[in-house]
Formats: sequence, C-alpha cells, structure tokens
Amino acid sequence: MPEPVVVLIEDELQIRRFLRATLAGQGYRLFEAATAADGLVEVASRQPDVVIVDLGLPDMDGVDVVEGIRGWSTVPVIVLSARHLEQSKVRALDAGADDYVTKPFGMDELLARLRAALRRAGPSTEPVLTVGELVVDLERRAVTIAGREVTLTPIEFDLLRLFAQNEGKLLTHPMILREVWGPAYGDESHYLHVYVSQLRRKIEPDPARPRYILTETGAGYRLVNPLASPRS
Repeated sequence: MPEPVVVLIEDELQIRRFLRATLAGQGYRLFEAATAADGLVEVASRQPDVVIVDLGLPDMDGVDVVEGIRGWSTVPVIVLSARHLEQSKVRALDAGADDYVTKPFGMDELLARLRAALRRAGPSTEPVLTVGELVVDLERRAVTIAGREVTLTPIEFDLLRLFAQNEGKLLTHPMILREVWGPAYGDESHYLHVYVSQLRRKIEPDPARPRYILTETGAGYRLVNPLASPRS
C-alpha cells in the first residue's frame, strides 16, 4: 500500500518539525508550506490524500484556504487552530473542512483523525441506494439528484450514506455523531447541524423546505422518499 500523502499548511516552524518527524515515522509522506499561497500550490501539484490547514496563516485566513480547495477538490481537509470558539469551528466546517483540531493537540488524537479521514475517502464495495430521485452509489462514492451529479466532501458523503442506509428511520443526534465522526464527538452537535445544512443545499430542491432530510425536533433527522411519502 503506498504511503498516504499529506500536505501541511502551517506557519509555525516548531509544529511543522514535530509533525514532520511524527508523520514520517507513521508511514505518511509529508509536504509542507508556511503560507497559504504556497500551500494551495502544494495541494494542486501533489494531489494529497489529506490536507492539514492552520487558520492563522500570515497571508490569508485558513477558512479562505479551505474554500479555495473546495472550489476544485473533495480531498479531506483537517483544520488545525488555536481558535477555540464554536463560531470559528462552524465557519471552518461551513467552508468545507472535514474536521477541526484545536491547539495544543495530542499526536494520538491527530493520527486518529487522519486515519478516519483516509477511511472516509477510501473506496467502497457497496451497492447503489435509491431514495426518490436521489441516487447514492456507495462504491463510486457518487451522488445524483434528479439525474444531476452532486459533489460532496467525504464527510458529507458519509452522512448521506448513513441516512440512505437507514431510509425512513429516525437517527438521533448522538447516533449520527458516533457513526460519522466517532465516539469522541458526542457533544459536537454543531458539526452535525452545519453538515445537514450543507447537504440540504446540495440535494434539496428548496433547502428552506426540505423534502428528503427531515428534522425531528429535539430528536434527530430522518431521510424519506418524498415521492412515496410527500409532506403535507
């Protein structure tokens, strides 16, 4: 199996040195950039398996970097930042980040999140699921709605896959967080709300009046076939 390629966009030299030594020892191939401009070039030229982005870059806010990457790539993006406020996390996730790790961080935690990102982006051998005009090809990790192809990030796809595999069933917030993000995310409900909102913008004819992903107030969400069970 080839070494997973990681692009690290981080201006703090000590963190780059630390991650360089640790990731090399764990079988990753790391490419580094100290600025957003150089980082975007590295991402475009290296075609990495995962990107790690610091928010506090000298030439551009990391959120803008995430948005720039999302303009042309679905590569998993992990944000690394000293910003602890929930608003900062929501901005990064809304821009298209797949995960958010706050500084200072434990290396075991970061490695676990890297492995999870690689698993989410990996190939599948599962079938095609159809819910109304929504088609989710689990093997190709491809989605269409009414024949139109929809581009999803790895996290968005995993969330939609969970919904599609449980069509019609109520999925509680803790259940969804555990299945998509892992057991450490039990209290990270803002992750879920951001991604459901993003999914609705991509698959719903009218995101303000969703027909596929329905909210069960105070409980969770369920995916339904609007052609079979139209909302009144």
